[in-house]
Amino acid sequence: MKFTKTAVALSAAALALMSACTTPAATTAPSASAPATDAAASSAPAASGDLKITILPKNLGNPYFDTSTKGMEAAAKEIGATTEQVGPAEAAADAQVQYIETATQQKVSAIALSANDQTALCDSVKAAQAAGVKVVTFDSDAPTCRDLFINQATSEGIAKVLVEMAVDQSGGSGEVAVLSATANATNQNAWIDAMKKSLAADHPDIKLVDVVYGDDQDQKSFDETQALLQKHPKLKVIVAPTTVGIAAAARYISTSDAKGKVMVTGLGTPNDMRAFVKDGTVKEFALWNPEELGYLTVHAIKALADGTIKGAEGDKFTAGKLGDYTVGANQTVLLGDPYKFNAENIDNFNF
Repeated sequence: MKFTKTAVALSAAALALMSACTTPAATTAPSASAPATDAAASSAPAASGDLKITILPKNLGNPYFDTSTKGMEAAAKEIGATTEQVGPAEAAADAQVQYIETATQQKVSAIALSANDQTALCDSVKAAQAAGVKVVTFDSDAPTCRDLFINQATSEGIAKVLVEMAVDQSGGSGEVAVLSATANATNQNAWIDAMKKSLAADHPDIKLVDVVYGDDQDQKSFDETQALLQKHPKLKVIVAPTTVGIAAAARYISTSDAKGKVMVTGLGTPNDMRAFVKDGTVKEFALWNPEELGYLTVHAIKALADGTIKGAEGDKFTAGKLGDYTVGANQTVLLGDPYKFNAENIDNFNF
């Protein structure tokens, strides 16, 4: 597992690279005319120095994506590529379309995309591909219309960890609820579906009583947490598989009468969650290394662009300091399994 192997030997220099900062980015796209369609001009393998990559996260101002962008920029510097981060202020599929269309017009080499919807972006993605732009999804997939997906972990692997933490923190019985991101987020929905199956099959004494959506907005996630407690007074655990949601839920619980009675777990970043772990609001949470996810994404883009891989199952490439990777089924490259953070190890990480 790439993250745990790295975690064992993280140096102070490597940790320093993970401070959350983001590339200055446009929040509105230039007005777009018809997308470029000259695929022949851009379909030839590109040298690393010719690679121009548009980074399009779900939304800007999100610490998770600030960190993944940091990894992309580091990889781009290594290979001599250029990057530009753009994106909407809020996580919505229609808000991402204009940025895909603009990147196509600009004839960039590739788009690194975290999709806000698995199908709604496909028309614009296919137009980009027709113009010779490689489209590589990361974090959240659009499985029917991209060249490659860089997956942080399998849905089953993430769900397994989320269920393990919910079971542990509920004592193996009682009510739990999920505070998700957006209702259409591909990755969130896959994880929740896998959680439901696992709970029903293996943990019948735990009842998943509700799934609510904070839309990856801090205040809405905070408000949804409050509403969950009012609606479900016997609630034991809130599972938030979103870095914005888990931080907002923990902030609410930390100053409420529910502290110590309702546990918060899910997927978060150490820097966001450190105070809540230390004050007892959060016992344990998980995540992969988002900087490594971004770093791997750019190296995969390079391998596609220079023809090292075609995206076929079994294709192999080297991702810099992360080592060798193999393309799996469904044009997917897997970073590794989630890592659990708690009071014993959280101070070893800085992102």
